[in-house]
Amino acid sequence: MGDSFYEYLLKVWIQGNKTSAVRNYREMWEKSMKGLLSLVRKTTPSSFTYLCEKNGDSLSDKMDELACFAPGMLALGSSGYGPDDSQKIFTLAEELAWTCYNFYQSTPTKLAGENYFFRPGEDMSVGTSWNILRPETVESLFYLWRLTGNRTYREWGWNIFQAFEKNSRIETGYVGLKDVNTGVKDDMMQSFFLAETLKYLYLLFSPSSVISLDEWVFNTEAHPLKIVTRHDGEHIGQSKNSQTSRTVGRKEGRFG
Repeated sequence: MGDSFYEYLLKVWIQGNKTSAVRNYREMWEKSMKGLLSLVRKTTPSSFTYLCEKNGDSLSDKMDELACFAPGMLALGSSGYGPDDSQKIFTLAEELAWTCYNFYQSTPTKLAGENYFFRPGEDMSVGTSWNILRPETVESLFYLWRLTGNRTYREWGWNIFQAFEKNSRIETGYVGLKDVNTGVKDDMMQSFFLAETLKYLYLLFSPSSVISLDEWVFNTEAHPLKIVTRHDGEHIGQSKNSQTSRTVGRKEGRFG
């Protein structure tokens, strides 16, 4: 329940324009990411990458959809590392995003359950089977699309949106599902569906100039905050075209 803390370590550094004055937040984020790397596991037989839950010294092979904000966070922070570590972190982000997308694809409704368990010989199985219209996976798809230009992330987002349209849309809005296996609806539309889920889906299909990641950083509720600039108006660190230029020479791998 403290996921926003890790996210904000990175985002305070970004909002502060990555200057020496906010370098300590970046350092704290990198230290916390070393802890996160110790939780990374892969399933058999399909090698889905996932994050364990840690409680004291005990590890549980369980991952919440809530944790699917992590691929976007890792992708956003990867460029602050050296070349080798940057690629390692970005690859992890892509692999986790693939797992999160399959949370959706693995159910009859194509909507994700609240959490998943991973067992030997069984790639993933739904634990808590409700869906309350959460934004985390589409948030990560938005970041990965902006940072790579890989259309696959748009395709995944479109598939998720279509699943919401098919299973959650009613005459007066959208509702969650009591069970993603049966498609039985609940009677509530969470406020974050409008504030975050639909916002990130909208931005996924908008030009990259709309709330550019070179000028804005999103807080954990998807509100854009302006990145601090120098007195001469220029951004410290990345250029205006840096978010798209980083894709030059990047292999798209399994994502086509």
